[in-house]
Amino acid sequence: MAILNMTPDSFSGDGCFAGPKNPVDKALKLAQRFVREGADIIDVGGESSRPGSQKVSAAEELRRVIPAVRILARKIKIPISVDTYKPLVARHALDEGASIVNNIMGTTIEKSFLRMIRQYDAAIVLMHMRGTPRTMQRNIHYKNVVSEVSDSLQKSIGKCLEIGIKSDKIIVDPGIGFAKTLAHNLEIIYYLRRFEILRRPMLVGLSRKSFIGKVLGEDVPDRLNGSLAGACVSIFNGAHIIRAHDVGPTREITVMTDAITNGR
Repeated sequence: MAILNMTPDSFSGDGCFAGPKNPVDKALKLAQRFVREGADIIDVGGESSRPGSQKVSAAEELRRVIPAVRILARKIKIPISVDTYKPLVARHALDEGASIVNNIMGTTIEKSFLRMIRQYDAAIVLMHMRGTPRTMQRNIHYKNVVSEVSDSLQKSIGKCLEIGIKSDKIIVDPGIGFAKTLAHNLEIIYYLRRFEILRRPMLVGLSRKSFIGKVLGEDVPDRLNGSLAGACVSIFNGAHIIRAHDVGPTREITVMTDAITNGR
């Protein structure tokens, strides 16, 4: 899953609204490059979710995201995901051709939102987070982080199934970096196999995140090696989808890791 940020303030410095060029043109060129490099999904987001970030209005998020989703759905042949927790943004994106909603508030999602997902027969990513990006790092106390995150995701899966969302449309994400400490993030990746009890495809998003910087002492531009190491271990431990900024290198390590783990 390739990350396409339609923001001016992405922590990774790759937002399409940064700089003078037309953001939609930038988004299309970036998406086309991601496809060439082997992406299977393009994930379009219009609000930064870095720790401490400010919420943007639905109107502003629509302004950033929908023109990009519209053109990508017509020009790109792989599935388009919209990274949003706002029902209005999700609905407009689905109307324009998105087929996946990547919801960072997946464990507190409203039933009305889930009914909309069912109506569109879309897929949904349920991510674990406590609070909001602005407040999440204030609530990072767990007795057993893996068990508590798994239990929370299980409840969300149950809500989806009750609403009538098909089981093969549900993806789970333990939320690396969201209301987690460095130790929590490392523990989740190490024990990722324990999430197999959920019996759903598992997405892991760790690309360039701060816990990598803490381990390696590297700033965001220099976290590629750490991101790739995390991706390899995640795949080995059962991850099905890796959400990444650096598509080409990530694609290569996923193919190689799969070849080794599958004995081919």
